[in-house]
Amino acid sequence: MVQVVLSAWALLLGMGMLMLGNGLQGSLLGLRAISEGFGTTVTGLVMTGYFVGFLAGSTLAPRIVMNVGHVRVFSALASLASVAILIHVAAVEPLTWAAMRFMTGFAYAGLYVVAESWLNDRADNETRGQLLSVYMVVMFSGLALGQLLLNAADPGGFFLFLLTSVMISLAMVPIALTAGPAPAFEATEKISIRQLYRLSPLGVMGAAATGMAHGTLFALGAVYGDRIGLSIAEISLLMGITVVGGIVAQWPIGRLSDRFDRRRVLTAVALLAAIFALLAAVLGGTSLALLLTFAFLLGAMTLPMYSLCIAHTNDYLAPAQMVQAGATLVLVGGIGACIGPPVAAALMGVVGPNVFFVFLAGVHAVIGLFAVYRMSQRASKPLEEQGPTVPVGSGAGAGTNRLSALIMRNLRVRAQASTGRSGESGK
Repeated sequence: MVQVVLSAWALLLGMGMLMLGNGLQGSLLGLRAISEGFGTTVTGLVMTGYFVGFLAGSTLAPRIVMNVGHVRVFSALASLASVAILIHVAAVEPLTWAAMRFMTGFAYAGLYVVAESWLNDRADNETRGQLLSVYMVVMFSGLALGQLLLNAADPGGFFLFLLTSVMISLAMVPIALTAGPAPAFEATEKISIRQLYRLSPLGVMGAAATGMAHGTLFALGAVYGDRIGLSIAEISLLMGITVVGGIVAQWPIGRLSDRFDRRRVLTAVALLAAIFALLAAVLGGTSLALLLTFAFLLGAMTLPMYSLCIAHTNDYLAPAQMVQAGATLVLVGGIGACIGPPVAAALMGVVGPNVFFVFLAGVHAVIGLFAVYRMSQRASKPLEEQGPTVPVGSGAGAGTNRLSALIMRNLRVRAQASTGRSGESGK
């Protein structure tokens, strides 16, 4: 395993740098938009541009990679993202910012596709899951540390934008200098949303609602902090500790869902997330310590949910369908991420900043209640027929879904083959 990680060190380092830049710019732009007088509703619409671009990128990037190649696409898209963040300073205007957020989302979607298909090539069936776990730790850690970089300078100045651009540009260096050959790449066709919903209603609905929650959390979390009067240091801590909660809980929640009825685990996690979000709304304003505690617990519950939705969906698919379904779930989650921020921002503009956590509570409550309803409509999958839960982040892109689906497909095929051999030996 160590040898596999070392063979992918350049890719992991490059993606870590990209996530530092992504984590910093998400909160930075929310704060700067408010200080520039965009207003909460307009800020929500501007930040949604990232997710719209991400949807477009996750659809088009695989075809571009097939035609141009991994290294060239990675360098071109990283350059695009590096330039986009600087244009925010050159033209402080909502339409320009929305266009640049679209460009950034498009670029990052393609970067994830390149990186994760490359990771898939670096590992075999025995080590692929472990390598993906290391990759997700790198991604989430970069996202969390990026929030803390808000403290490096005044968000009202130019330096943080320059710092983001530098980190994104530096991410190209280890990738461009890697000596290993680029892998072959094949585009993935999608199962239609309607077809996938018929196979797994909870998986599709859960992915859409989780995308809505995560899009809102990362697009408007810094805006919420600013509206309730937190300092820059406190806002960075709030966003960072939320991601840390997800890092800490990803593995144990995944293991629980492999050992118990996955729908029950998903129900419990969603309802707990709703409770923690409500507690943050009601009590978070009275104490920073309480706000950070509930933010950590909310992150611990909500960030692993996308993995649970994918794993639950795959429980009802044939191995040959899993990679196609992963591509469709990217689309579903992306649609949810495009809806959540503008709706939550509009509510915050009318009612007040605490609606941020109330909205998150409502979305998670809907997931939990829908899971309870689905348990009344269809019998649970036997535990021995459940596939494994593979760590995936909802904002990690199409490639993560493709890679995690490939891992689960291989494990499912091996398990079926092992069962078949056991059955034959028992005859």
